[in-house]
This record gives sequence, C-alpha cells and structure tokens, in this order.
Amino acid sequence: MLDIKLLREKPEEIRQAFQKRLIDLDLTKVFELDAQRRTLIQETETLKARRNMVSSRIPLLKKQGKPIEALTIQMQEVSAKIKELDAALAEVEREIKEFVERLPNIPDADVLAGGKENNQVVHVWGQKPQFDFTPKDHVELVTSLNLIDYERGVKLGGRGFWLYKGTGSLLEWGLLNYFVEEHLKDGYEFILPPHILTYQCGYTAGQFPKFEDDVFHLATESEGEKFKQFLLPTAETALINFYRDEILREEEFPKKYFAYTPCYRKEAGSYRTQERGMVRGHQFNKVEMFQFTLPEQSNQALEELTAKAERLVQGLGLHYRLSKLAAADCSDAMAKTFDIEVWIPSMNEYKEVSSASNARDYQARRGNIRFKRKDGKKTEFIHTLNASGLATSRLLPAIVEQYQQADGSVIVPEVLRRWVGKDVLIP
Repeated sequence: MLDIKLLREKPEEIRQAFQKRLIDLDLTKVFELDAQRRTLIQETETLKARRNMVSSRIPLLKKQGKPIEALTIQMQEVSAKIKELDAALAEVEREIKEFVERLPNIPDADVLAGGKENNQVVHVWGQKPQFDFTPKDHVELVTSLNLIDYERGVKLGGRGFWLYKGTGSLLEWGLLNYFVEEHLKDGYEFILPPHILTYQCGYTAGQFPKFEDDVFHLATESEGEKFKQFLLPTAETALINFYRDEILREEEFPKKYFAYTPCYRKEAGSYRTQERGMVRGHQFNKVEMFQFTLPEQSNQALEELTAKAERLVQGLGLHYRLSKLAAADCSDAMAKTFDIEVWIPSMNEYKEVSSASNARDYQARRGNIRFKRKDGKKTEFIHTLNASGLATSRLLPAIVEQYQQADGSVIVPEVLRRWVGKDVLIP
C-alpha cells in the first residue's frame, strides 16, 4: 500500500510512475477526500477542546451555585456534533483507504515502461537442445514413460489437474528435495505454513481486494460466525504475514525463509492449446524463498534471490534466460521483478519457473510490519522480497523435453538421480 503522504507531496511523480504501468492515474478524488479529512479532524479537535474546557468548568460553577443547565445543553449539542463528525471522518477515511489499497506499487526507476513486449532479456544460460530426430512434447513423453496420468487426474479433480505416479512421483519429489537441500545450505529457515489462510493474509500480500476472484475461497463457520478463508495461491501469501502487526529490531535483519506448499489457483480464462499438460493448472508444487530486510539491504537481497533461483536451474542443466520485467508486467505488489524462464522445445518458447521480486515497503505497510533502529527513536517499515525456488510444474516438462533421446528415453539430471534411483527413464 502506498503512503497517502507520498501521493500528496509528489503527485506528478506518482502519475508518471503509474504511466509506466499503463495506468492513467487520477488523484483528484483522493485529494478531495484528504482535504475533507483534514477539515473534519480540525473541526472535531476544536469541538473536543471546547468540550473539555467547558466540562472542566461545570463542576466549579455548580459548586459556586451558579446555573449550569444552559452549558450542559450546549455540551450535549457539542457531543452530538462530535459524534456526527467522527462518523463522517470514519467514512472519509474508509473511502481514502479503499482508494489507496487498490493502487499498485510504484515501479523502480530503472524498470522500463510498458507491458511484456518491453521485457528485457538480461542474459541466456546454456544452449538450446538440438535434435537429430523428431522430438516429442512433454505430454507424450510423460505418458509413454508412465510418469503422469492425465486422464485420472481429470477424473479426480477436473480439468487443470494431473496425477503423478511411480517414477514421476519420485522425479517430482526429487526436485523438491533438491531445492530444500540447497536452501538449507544457504542458511534459509524451512517453514511449512497452513494451506488455508485468512482474508487478511491475502490483503497484506497485496492480492486482495483487487484479485480476490483468482483464488479458491472457502465458506467456513466457527461458533456461528462466518470467516473468509481461501486456499493459498503461493507460499508468499503466508510468509509475508509471518511478522504482521509486529515491531522487530534492526539487528535481526535480514530474515531468510523458504517454504514448500502446493499452490492452488483458479487460473481463470481459456487455456491455450500449447499450454496443455502441466504447463498451466489449478494445483502445482512450489518452494518459495522469502526475505524480510532493512530498506538499505533490499537491492542486494533481490540479487541474491535471483542468483539462487538461477543456480537451481543451472544445477538441473536446463537452458533458460533471465528477463527483467517491464512495469505493466510486474505484479501489482512488486516494484521490480526478474523472471527465470526455462526453454520448452515443443512450445518453441520460454516459460517462467521463478519470479524474483522486491516489494519495497508496499506489503509491509499493508501488514503493519515495522522495525526499530538501534537508536530506538522511531519505527520504519521493512522491505519484503520473494522468489520461487522453484516451481516444479514447468520444470518437469522442460526436463523431459530437453533431455529426451531418439529412442524415447529421457536422461535424468545428475542432481536428481539419488532420489529417482535411475540415470535414464525408459519407455
């Protein structure tokens, strides 16, 4: 969430920043509301000061035997007016909050304007695989290798679901074990969060209220009261809330975590033909990295998270590219994002397997997550960052397609062999 003070003090700078996101921001309404708010506060404080002054005189006048009825009536009228102004102020503040909370983050100065057509390829790692035979797509490969059962996945969960089986399950779990080991080596703390979250978690992450329809909601009741809960779309939504409404100490930072969860997403809209199989679905596994940092640490933290995600893909020996997203292609909560995109031969395109992002203090403001400097004079909002480390649903297709052989077999990446128990997968 943005600071209303920033909107008030630098309106033109904010408008230009939002133009990079292809948003024509009109701040007229919020400025009118903010002026109204300050007027109401001033009127209320004036009346409260008058009420306090007169109320302190009434006992003295009463003790002196002087009439107080008129003053008492006046104070009743003042109290009624204060109540009326307080209600008006609460409504104005609600409208301001509703306006501000729907605004996306301000893109960093070095982020290009525009949509995905302006994404920048930072570098490419490895070579595109070259085949001297007609290569198969991942759907045909995982089916012939008996790794995935699409038909029974649909039977169990509906369209957009699949079922791992046998060696396919070992390959999937091997990927997760590989990620967990690497993050533990780097000193990140392992978290297994709840998969069912409260509405406030989605709000703090910056996903609600704007993107409420993108998640699976649950209708739950407890002792006769209804609660808004949902299935987490990513572990980031849980991890950002770890220190919600808390004040930490400067010397505690940076705090580094990672979590494993399935991710549940509606993925509204039509599926492209080439996105069949595991490239896009309603449930997939992901390991998520997360950092809470001091403001001056967050640039370095983003570099670290991006490099860690890249090393994981490099360890698998997969050809990929690193892209810096343009402003309109960054998610609303993020000021800067780098995507690690793995090559899928059958699709003839790169698909994102990790997004490393810096939210600056946007999420911390929504979650009221602060820290105190060593001098202890004031509190500041922390910075939050996240990166997939990694999502598996596009890695497995990339592995079987990039490592396929002419006879339909697939070489298992060396780092996964001890979990899979095989060097080669044979039809």
